Amino acid sequence: MNTNKLTGKNVLITAGAQGIGESITKHFIDSGANVAIHYFSSADTANELIEYATKKGQKAVAIAGDLTKEADAIALVKKTIQELGSLDVLINNAGSLVARKMLSEMETEFWNKVMDINLTSMMFVTKAAAPHLAKNDNSSIVNLASLAGRKGGHPGSLAYATSKGAILTYTRALSTELGTDGVRVNAVAPGLILGTSFHNTHTTKESAAKTTAGIPIQRAGNAADVARAVLYLASEYDGFITGATLDINGGVYNM
Repeated sequence: MNTNKLTGKNVLITAGAQGIGESITKHFIDSGANVAIHYFSSADTANELIEYATKKGQKAVAIAGDLTKEADAIALVKKTIQELGSLDVLINNAGSLVARKMLSEMETEFWNKVMDINLTSMMFVTKAAAPHLAKNDNSSIVNLASLAGRKGGHPGSLAYATSKGAILTYTRALSTELGTDGVRVNAVAPGLILGTSFHNTHTTKESAAKTTAGIPIQRAGNAADVARAVLYLASEYDGFITGATLDINGGVYNM
């Protein structure tokens, strides 16, 4: 993979200092990109990543924000442009299952919270970033969906799976809308990715072992598996791939 294409590119990663996001940020830094790292609570990791980028002679900035608030999303993009000068790549990584709730336990407030975190926040950031991405000849957006958006997830992930399924459609719709601006929009749909706070919080060891046993290549994924795929889609900014979702699940689900 020719990651040299990313040297000097300016990249904004939401939730770029934890789990899969942290790995994505590190991979972009290793490829020579300048990074704007959005974080909600992971300030320490964000600062470590900035130090890592600075040592390599690249620009990096950490920006806190609650992306369910449109004002924070607008401020995030504004600060990114102030610090980096322009924007080539947007990685919409922020998202959470929040908690497992069955339909019978579903409260309106919880449903709306999950939709806001996973879907509405993505729209807010993309809306603010799109005019800046359009200024370059070739720009790229990669959205983080999930295997849950394909298969429906385990019981208790109704709101989460629904929001992630919507991201698949959002990606297709946006690729059509932004194509004339030279902006490609793709998604990745990770399956069981262990070693992240998401599964440490929401998946039991038994459940993880059972899921892993059903994966054709006989292992769970890790954050770097996802990061490499995100980097590939982002670095193909002058390519022909748009509106696509790359499934990263070891063969559990394919279509």
